[in-house]
Amino acid sequence: MTEDYRPEGLLIDRAENKQALHSVAALQEAMEQQTILEARALVCDSARNLIVDLGCCRGIIPRLHAAVGIEEGVTRDIAIISRVGKPVSFLVTGFTQDADGNPVAQLSRRLLQERCQKEYLDRLTPGDVIAARVTHLESFGCFVDIGCGVTSLIPIDTISVSRISHPKDRFRNGQDILAVVKSIDDTGRITLSHKELLGTWEENAARFTPGETVAGVIRSVEKYGIFVELSPNLAGLAEPREEVLPGQHASVYIKNLLPDKMKVKLIIVDAFDATYTPAKPEYYITQGHIRRWRYSPQSCGKIIETVFEE
Repeated sequence: MTEDYRPEGLLIDRAENKQALHSVAALQEAMEQQTILEARALVCDSARNLIVDLGCCRGIIPRLHAAVGIEEGVTRDIAIISRVGKPVSFLVTGFTQDADGNPVAQLSRRLLQERCQKEYLDRLTPGDVIAARVTHLESFGCFVDIGCGVTSLIPIDTISVSRISHPKDRFRNGQDILAVVKSIDDTGRITLSHKELLGTWEENAARFTPGETVAGVIRSVEKYGIFVELSPNLAGLAEPREEVLPGQHASVYIKNLLPDKMKVKLIIVDAFDATYTPAKPEYYITQGHIRRWRYSPQSCGKIIETVFEE
């Protein structure tokens, strides 16, 4: 990833960012050098301009400079309003004065996003592993910031191999994660995937041993058995049991691990209601590029894989 084009919120506490916000002179230097800066948006006024706290002075991001697509009408104003109270990244474009003669910095988030698109996002190809920050969760997927406030979607069926009812089962807003570029359409819109970074069947199964009793989550209750998730990319089948519901947590006994059939046989010891914060993802791939990812073991006749077409 190009170092400068990070998801919003990752630059705000860096020493060089704080130094650039220390004085108007430092802001002027940042403008001349076209340095990417971050600060917190305090207010969205009635004209949908963002008022930004720069410390040394007030900053304004005019509505049409708040995000790519606002001027064309393809981005809604909620994309501006939702930034209040949160870090925003921007370029300094000039200075004016308020009624009292105090300096006011003119800022542009849109120009930065256009630069990010040209210098970073347009150079990505399917299979590239990138950093992302969760912005909001919907029933159909997880939206993430992939650079300077530019968002992308991780569809729910690509979040993990083990099926979930909602992305909140995996993520929380503001969480920093990794993702892999799944596809790029003709307009340049990027769609992401996540499951390929969470390990193959064999890598996940290696964490468990027959005879152990471990923690799991009930994901599906069927007539023929109960699917229990042991890790985001590994689930097993337990024998039917009454009064067990999807979403419950469970303690399960591991009867057997069968790589050639890609199966984990389980017995539910206990099932119970509990609310736990989703665990931080454990990644087996953290950088670089993936051309082909095979989930299923080589000994298994069923092939489950992802091929990233460039």
